[in-house]
Amino acid sequence: METIKLENGITVMYVTAESFPNGVLAAHQKLHSLIPFSTERKYFGLSRPEGDGGIVYKAAAEVLESGEAEKLNLETIVIKKGNYISVTLHDYMKDLTAIGTTFQQMIARPDIDPEGYCVEWYLSDKDVQCMVRLND
Repeated sequence: METIKLENGITVMYVTAESFPNGVLAAHQKLHSLIPFSTERKYFGLSRPEGDGGIVYKAAAEVLESGEAEKLNLETIVIKKGNYISVTLHDYMKDLTAIGTTFQQMIARPDIDPEGYCVEWYLSDKDVQCMVRLND
């Protein structure tokens, strides 16, 4: 595990999964049907417990142009700047359970931001960077 710093927040637009974990793939598929793939854009998965304690998952893409999310009728959120603990998983599709296992280890730390998300930053179709924000 390493610590990385996001110097700036990242505004993203997102599709919320109908359920977790079963609705995650459908949320990503819907997002990608609305937003054509671009190497200029960053793609994410955001999850955390909300409301009744269930996990809420958001498939997200970086906003590149003002008004872009509104045109697509998508909500936005900002991935907060700050320090994150991070682990990069290579060939993650070979073992999708590794993402959940990695986040379980990360959120066990006492110094994480209680309002933060488990952030999956899709670096490529093979690599994902798992990140959890630390308390300031």
